[in-house]
Amino acid sequence: MSSWAHPQLVSRARVPVARCYSSASTASQSNAAPAAVRTFENQHKLPRLPIPSLAETAARYKKSLLPILNASELARAEKAVDEFVRPGGLGETLQGRLQEMDRTEKNSWLETIWLNKGYLEWREPSMINVNWWAQFKDSPQFNLEHAPPRGVVSDVQIQRAANYASSLLSFNDLVNSQTLPAEYQRTTPLCMNQYKNQFGAYRVAELPRDRIVTTWPTTANYITVMMRDQIFKVPVTGPQGERVSLKAIEQQLRNVVEAVNNTPVQEQQAAIGVLTSENRDTWAKARQTLLGLSPLNHASLASIDQSLFTICLDDYSSDRDIDISHLNIFHAGNAHNRWFDKSMQFIFESNGRAGINGEHTPADAVIPGRILDELVRNEKNAEPAQPTHVQLGSIEAIKFVVNDEIKETIKQAEVNAKKMIDNVDSCLIHFNEYGSNFLKSVKCSPDAYVQMVLQLAYYRHYGSWTPTYESASTRLFLGGRTETVRSCSVDSVAFVKGFESKTSDTTEKQRLLQKAIQTHLEYMMAASAGKGVDRHLLGLRSMMQTPEEQKSALIFQDPSYIQSMYFRLSSSNMSPGDSFWGGFGPVVPEGYGINYAIGKENIKFSISSLRSCKETNSKEFRESILGALRDMKKTLA
Repeated sequence: MSSWAHPQLVSRARVPVARCYSSASTASQSNAAPAAVRTFENQHKLPRLPIPSLAETAARYKKSLLPILNASELARAEKAVDEFVRPGGLGETLQGRLQEMDRTEKNSWLETIWLNKGYLEWREPSMINVNWWAQFKDSPQFNLEHAPPRGVVSDVQIQRAANYASSLLSFNDLVNSQTLPAEYQRTTPLCMNQYKNQFGAYRVAELPRDRIVTTWPTTANYITVMMRDQIFKVPVTGPQGERVSLKAIEQQLRNVVEAVNNTPVQEQQAAIGVLTSENRDTWAKARQTLLGLSPLNHASLASIDQSLFTICLDDYSSDRDIDISHLNIFHAGNAHNRWFDKSMQFIFESNGRAGINGEHTPADAVIPGRILDELVRNEKNAEPAQPTHVQLGSIEAIKFVVNDEIKETIKQAEVNAKKMIDNVDSCLIHFNEYGSNFLKSVKCSPDAYVQMVLQLAYYRHYGSWTPTYESASTRLFLGGRTETVRSCSVDSVAFVKGFESKTSDTTEKQRLLQKAIQTHLEYMMAASAGKGVDRHLLGLRSMMQTPEEQKSALIFQDPSYIQSMYFRLSSSNMSPGDSFWGGFGPVVPEGYGINYAIGKENIKFSISSLRSCKETNSKEFRESILGALRDMKKTLA
C-alpha cells in the first residue's frame, strides 16, 4: 500500500505507505498497456528524476510556509531561504554536488538517499512505525460465520492460504518472465522496477543502519509458514519451479499444522519472530548474537530471509467489528507469530479472514496493491493452468540455538511490543453515502476533495490547521518512488475558514472549495513531475559535508524547516478499496496516520494515533471526518 509512508521529520520515512501507502495518484493511473509490451520493456525510455532548480524549490517552499507561520516567522524563514539560494551561496554548492551524484547513481540522485534517510537509518521498531497493513474483504468462498475454538486451524483457513499462495506464485512467474503487462499513466509509461522488490525481499537489522535485500528473478521454490511462533520452510513448487495443484499446497500447510500440534510445548522453538518488532539496534545486536551462537542460526535466518513470502496461520479469529479485526493484521495484539522484516507476510485467521503486513522499504503501496487486487480477483481461478504431479519437498522446521541472553531479549521485546501496541489508537470508517461517482458528477477531483475533508475536519476539531502530508507517485521516472504533497495551503485555509463562516453562502463555499482543490491538484502535478519541495531539500541537506556547512545552512537551522514537515496529518490514497483497505501508524506523536480509499459509491478511512498524546483521539476525530463528509456534500448537492 502507500505511502503508506514518508519522512517524519528530516531523515526518516513512514508510510504509508507507507508509509504508510504511497500512491496518492493511483486512482488516475491506468494499468492498461498496449498489447505485448513486456514488463520492463519501457524502462530504457523513462526519463531520470529531475533535480529541480534552487529557484523552483525556494518559491514552492516559501509558498508552503505561508499558512503555518506568522509574519515575523515568515520574514525570518524567507531571509534564510534567500540566503541559501543566492548566487554563489551554499545552495549552489550543494546543488552541484547533487548533480554530480546523479551522474554516478544507476537510476536517480534520490534512490540511495531515500532508502537510507527514509528507511534504513531509522532505528525505531518497524512494526507500526514503518510497516503497513491491509485487510482483504471477507470472501464468500472462504468464510466461517462461527469461528472454531481458539487453538484450531480451520479447513477454510488452509484453503484460502493455499489459494492466495498459488496466485502469488503465478504473479511471481509473470514478473520473472517479464510477461506482467507494463503499466501506463494514460499513454506515458510508468517505472516497473518495484515489482522486482517484493518476492523474496527482506530487511536485515544491522548497525549503524539496516540493509534491504532484493533479488530478481526470484527463483526460490519455498515460502515460510508460521504457526504459534514456529517457523517452517515449506516447498510450494518443484525443484525447477514446477507448479503444483492447490491441493498439493494445502497438504503442505496441513503438514505444518500437524507438525506444530504434535510438538510438545517444551520442545517448541523460542518466539524469535518477536525480535523483529524491536528497536532496530536491539534486534541488530540480537541477530549478531544469534549468528555467533551456531552455524544453524545462519542457515535458519537465511531460510526465512530468502523465502518468497511468509504465511502466518493464526489459530484464532478476531472480532467481526472492523475496528477490532484490522488490529490483528496491524500488529497481532502482541507481535507474536509474525516476521516484520519480510516484505510480504500474509495473515490468515481461523474464520477465513485474511490480510497482509508489509515492510515498506522496498516498494510503495501501489505495487503490492496491484498484487492484492489480483489475489482477490483470482480466488476462483487460482489453480495453475498446467499443474504438474511433481513431488514437493518435505516441510522443514526452522530451528535456532538460543542462550539465556536471547531468551531475555525476547521477553523484553514482548514487553516493549505490548507497550507500543497498547499505545496505538486505530479505527476505521466505511462510509457508504457517496463516493467518486457523485464527486465526479459535481466536477470535484475525488482525491483533492478528500484532502479538503481532512482539512475541514482538523480545523473543526482543533480550531487551527496543520502541515499535512499526502504522497504522490513519481513512477513516471526511472526508479521513481514518492514525493510529498503539502496539502495545507493558503487556499485550503481560506476554504475551511470560509466554510465555517456564518456569512459565507453556498456559492461562496463552492468557490472556495474549487479554488482549494485546484491548488491541491497543481501541487500534486508538480510533485508527480519531480518538482516537489521535500525530496529536493532532503537531497541538498544530505550533500553537506562539514559542521561549518551545517551551521551556515540557515534554511535547515530555522525552526520553520522542522515545523513545516511536522505532519500532524499524514495521509495517503489507496483507491478504490474494493478488494482491501489498509493503514499505517502516525508519524509524529501528536498526529494522525490516515489512509483512505475512494470507491464509486463509498469512501473508506483508517485513522491511527497514539494514546500517550492527550490531544489526539482517533474515534473522536473520526466523528469530525464524518461530519465534514456530510456537510461538504450538502454544499455540493
